[in-house]
Order: sequence, then structure tokens, then C-alpha cells
Amino acid sequence: MLNSTPTQHSDPLNILTKMPNIKVFAGTSHPDLGLKICNRLGIEFGKVVTKKFSNGECCVEIGESVRGEDVFIVQSGCNSVNDMLMELLIMINACKIASASRVTAVIPCFPYARQDKKDKSRAPISAKLVANMLSVAGADHIITMDLHASQIQGFFDIPVDNLYAEPAVLKWIKENISDWRNCTIVSPDAGGAK
Repeated sequence: MLNSTPTQHSDPLNILTKMPNIKVFAGTSHPDLGLKICNRLGIEFGKVVTKKFSNGECCVEIGESVRGEDVFIVQSGCNSVNDMLMELLIMINACKIASASRVTAVIPCFPYARQDKKDKSRAPISAKLVANMLSVAGADHIITMDLHASQIQGFFDIPVDNLYAEPAVLKWIKENISDWRNCTIVSPDAGGAK
């Protein structure tokens, strides 16, 4: 016979007011974005030190405890793509081996996303390689934006959220361009036109 002790229900309002144990860190690609996210959430910006050795290697030190925390790492694949990617991988791994309960990589511009298919013999699928590296480094979840192709989400064995910038861009245009109805938006190629 099952134990029929009554369950104790907690106050639902109390649950809503508790902020989970989260930490937000940012790499060198977008520290200002990480800071804005923390300000919006009302939490402190995570302390991280990034530097380069004389041979060009990235060195990352997480400056606070992440044990049992839900960690978000904000890093984009722009500018020096390879350096930014390596920095992200090292940050993910540093948090994972420091006993973070979950690591989410927030990657606004996914590196190597344009290399998402095999278009000729002996060509790599570099987006798949990046997906594998993120998983092996210890990422539990990926949040990215406007992937080059939706199929990239299938390269992962972990959850991926692909957000779309179009609604925010349209809102910005309507609020900041007074004569927006008489403007033309130009696409760099046919794929972007749709």
C-alpha cells in the first residue's frame, strides 16, 4: 500500500518571487550585452578574466564559485571567430568542471553557420563540428539567433533555441524611422530576400 501522507503545497507567489541560482558570464565578444542582460534580470555580472598567452592561446579564469548554479555564457562568433569560439569552449568547460549544474551558451552569431552542408566532395560540415565541440566542452543548452539554416539545430544532441531577430528589427524600424512606410530594405542575396 502506498504511503498516503498529505503533500505540503507551497505558496505559488513565493515561488514566483524566488530567482533561481543563475550566473551570467560574458566573453570578450560582447561584454556589454552580458551586462545589459544582468541589469535586466537584476543580478550581478559574473566575474571572468580572459587573457592571451604570448603564443596566442586563450586563458580564461572564472572569478567566482559556480557550484550548483545555472550558468549562462554570452559569447558570439564574430570578429576573430576562431578566438571567440575557443574562448567560449574554454569558458563552458571551466564552468562544467567547477560543478555548475547546467551551462547554457548564448551565441547570438553562431560560428561557422554558413558551412552547414556538404556542397562538394571532401568539403567539411563545419557547423556540425562546432556543434560537437560545444557538446563535448560541456554545454547543456544552446541559445542562438537567426541560424543560417534551421537544419543546424539537428546537428546537436542537446536542446537548441534558435531565436529570430525580425520582430525586434521591425519594431526598431517603426519606432526610429519616421517615414518607414516609404523606405526600402535591401537584401545582400536572394536567400535573405525571403
